[in-house]
Amino acid sequence: MTVYHYRHDLPADLDLGTLVAIDTETMGLVHRRDRLCAVQLSAGDGDAHIVQLMKGEYAAPNLKKLLTDPKITKIFHFARFDIAAVQMWLGVTTAPVYCTKIASKLVRTFTDRHGLRELVKEFSGSELSKQQQTSDWGADDFTDAQKSYAANDVLYLHAIKAGLDDMLEREGRTAIAQACFDFLPTRGALDLAGWCDEKDIFNHS
Repeated sequence: MTVYHYRHDLPADLDLGTLVAIDTETMGLVHRRDRLCAVQLSAGDGDAHIVQLMKGEYAAPNLKKLLTDPKITKIFHFARFDIAAVQMWLGVTTAPVYCTKIASKLVRTFTDRHGLRELVKEFSGSELSKQQQTSDWGADDFTDAQKSYAANDVLYLHAIKAGLDDMLEREGRTAIAQACFDFLPTRGALDLAGWCDEKDIFNHS
């Protein structure tokens, strides 16, 4: 595994292809309070690129261009959270997207375990450590452990997507999965606007 660590933005000449795995690291789980600290990416080639975003420095034009490029599909795990974080702090709407958690819930109905760790184990046979999940991502410098953790969150997503795509096709649920993915930017906007959790307009109450 090779990890490329950048501050503020991706290199202008970096080409990650048309299918890019993406994840984010934030200071917490409240979008308007907890700032975006990192965006990590992988082309599925075993390398990971980590963009560290320092407080107040969210220009990142090259990263924004990639996130909004209609020719590049962005693979996330639990895309709803990451899309909202990007929209809040970078001011752009990420699309088109693919969410491995949604795909898993649509076809892995034999289990209630849809976390990234479970999907990595099923589709790659690897064990994923989540030890650095709650570390301080707002620090001036990432530790080697943080970089490894951030990289691992994107290195397996291509393989997971391939496995889930096969299952979606087998069960005849590819179209409904795509409809869910297409809705995710709107779902993120609703979360930022306050219609989340108990105020979710899709809830019965």
